[in-house]
Amino acid sequence: MTTQEKEEFTLSIYSENHVGLLNQITTVFTRRHINIESLTTSESAIAGIHKFTIVVFATADQIKKLAKQIEKRIDVLKVFVFRADEIIHQEIALYKVSTGSLLGGNEIEMLVRQYGARILEITPEYTVIEKTGHKNETQELFEKLEPYGVSQFVRSGRIAITKLKKELLESYLKKLETDAIQLN
Repeated sequence: MTTQEKEEFTLSIYSENHVGLLNQITTVFTRRHINIESLTTSESAIAGIHKFTIVVFATADQIKKLAKQIEKRIDVLKVFVFRADEIIHQEIALYKVSTGSLLGGNEIEMLVRQYGARILEITPEYTVIEKTGHKNETQELFEKLEPYGVSQFVRSGRIAITKLKKELLESYLKKLETDAIQLN
């Protein structure tokens, strides 16, 4: 038996929005000793359906078993698993620096331009900078801004869409509907 290497996977979990479901889903990860690197939840494009986007490092076998276990939850409609090359993804980061640091020279302004960031708000006390990108990009900007006194830093979880033309859940639901009609 060969040992598989761990790799990064992004799971898109579609469900109804019920209290406690997030806890049920994360418990599946805990039981399998798989750490969640990033977790984002939001409404999906389909009314009444929510989407969990979860990033983990695991083996292909672990992910296959994990997805099956999550799909056993009553409120979960479907789990789709993607490797990095199958999706387009981003995160957003916010940085708070003192306005004095910003006005004290042009270094912060140059970093904002260089990293494709933007200034969201300037007050007499602080300036908030926003950067959208991959985790390594937002982390790199944080490290560059740190010498200028970053008083707060936050990064969102991953949001992702597939490189496929159609929404997978929509196609999956249409197939279920077609199969149900054929059975009747």
